[in-house]
Amino acid sequence: MALNVLVVDDSSVMRAMLIRTLRMTGLPLGEIHQAAHGAEALQILDRHWVDLALVDINMPVMNGEEFIDRVRDTPELRDLAIIVVSTESSQTRISKIQRRGARFVHKPFTPEMLRDQVMAMTGVSYAQPSGSGTGLGGHRDL
Repeated sequence: MALNVLVVDDSSVMRAMLIRTLRMTGLPLGEIHQAAHGAEALQILDRHWVDLALVDINMPVMNGEEFIDRVRDTPELRDLAIIVVSTESSQTRISKIQRRGARFVHKPFTPEMLRDQVMAMTGVSYAQPSGSGTGLGGHRDL
């Protein structure tokens, strides 16, 4: 099963880094969509089937918490797998996000950390290249 992914971050550099990291993981990827904030992400979800959203918290227009709340309150979207990728350090805020059914990955992160959370959240597995260890090129933080 190929995953259709939505990457939501106000930094185009971080979106590109997340997409590159996803491709390094060996996970089966389908379409990858991008949005600069939660409101734009909701518009994409209206037009495209998405299996997984990687979402930043601090964004203009609509932040990640508001996006998660809107998704969870929409019957057609409420089961969307969401992983927050953020530098957020407030345990209160992180706990609130987790109570809404999202997982959390702290920046900086390794490809393995992201891969493991995606696998846990979606149930998909990755195709490990033969003879190359993890296939992730080491443990460099991103």
